Amino acid sequence: MLGGTERLLWLLLLSLLLPPPSAWGHGGQARPREGTEEAGSAGAWLAFKGLRERLRAAGALSRRYWALFSCRVWPEGCGKDEEASARPPGWSFALLGQQYLDILSTWSCSFWDCCDRGDCRIINNFTGLEADLRVRLHGQHLARELVLTAVRGYLEMPRPDKALALSFHGWSGTGKNFVARMLAENLYQDGLRSDCVKVFISTLHFPHPKNVDLYEEELTDKIRKTQEHCRQTLFILDEAEKLHPGLLEALRPHLERQAPSNRRAESKRTIFLFLSNLGGNIINEVVLNLLKAGQSREEVRMEHLESRLQAEIVASTDSGFGHSRLVKENLIDLFIPFLPLEFRHVRLCARDAFLSQDLLYTEEALDEIARMMVYVPKEEQLFSSQGCKSISQRISYVLPEG
Repeated sequence: MLGGTERLLWLLLLSLLLPPPSAWGHGGQARPREGTEEAGSAGAWLAFKGLRERLRAAGALSRRYWALFSCRVWPEGCGKDEEASARPPGWSFALLGQQYLDILSTWSCSFWDCCDRGDCRIINNFTGLEADLRVRLHGQHLARELVLTAVRGYLEMPRPDKALALSFHGWSGTGKNFVARMLAENLYQDGLRSDCVKVFISTLHFPHPKNVDLYEEELTDKIRKTQEHCRQTLFILDEAEKLHPGLLEALRPHLERQAPSNRRAESKRTIFLFLSNLGGNIINEVVLNLLKAGQSREEVRMEHLESRLQAEIVASTDSGFGHSRLVKENLIDLFIPFLPLEFRHVRLCARDAFLSQDLLYTEEALDEIARMMVYVPKEEQLFSSQGCKSISQRISYVLPEG
């Protein structure tokens, strides 16, 4: 017997599948002449008969749709036999029916968990991720290429033997948190709200060094429980340069290569993102020198930055990150540089901020907001010292009064 929720969804599905009145025909039979009593009686009977047949056919079809729909939304209660019986040999969806099923599945999952592990809310939308990185992320051609290639390659591996660890480096406001959010939004239907995504901010979640033992236990317990709940997990560690050495050491077992214990066991996938301002100065220095040498920004490649960035991270005396075994034992897969943003990039951020709030803008308004930022070095004034940070808050200064 269907419950209240199931009955509601069944009726919605049936209403979508039922053909409109204009499609109800006369079964191919000859119609009596108009204007006669016979025509009226026969017409009424044929209309009733046609409606009854249509409803019977729609009912049978909708039961098949319901079986497939319920298998998709509640897979834990669906056996292979049920799915097979719902789709008999030689039977397939019409395109419109498939679209209805997709729409209803998405709509239902927006209200209820579709499975007890959250796996059906993992979407891995690489097309959307590529579009977001290309359209919404400004001035970061290296990060765009590296992130997309690394994440897609890792998640498409049949049996990865370690977690993917990416470390984002650059000045504040250059897009590190923005890209982390893009990843969450395109890998999980619920984005940062997903039970499979956990965000840790060093100064917020681990503020007191004297409590590091407690923090280690809480962090490892949270990672373990999330991995048990989800076959694909994303952990974001913001202000990574401020993580206590003990916490970095607690992360090491989760980043090491794992021996394949059971080839038939379900393969777990975990991504760690470390976000840090560490190395921002050396990134800016390299980019500035290349620009002065006559190269364009888009010609900056990883070979210009990789070795110097890693050397800067390791040599830092203000952070334990570069001295941790995560770095020394090469457990970080990629150090991804975020380049300093120029005036033109800040204008694009301002434009996006207007559009996100459905506000009209002028080119003069974008220029005015971009000029509010402080640019460095003092002589060249090329790079925004805050990147695109606080751009949204500055819009109110250029909006007309009233």
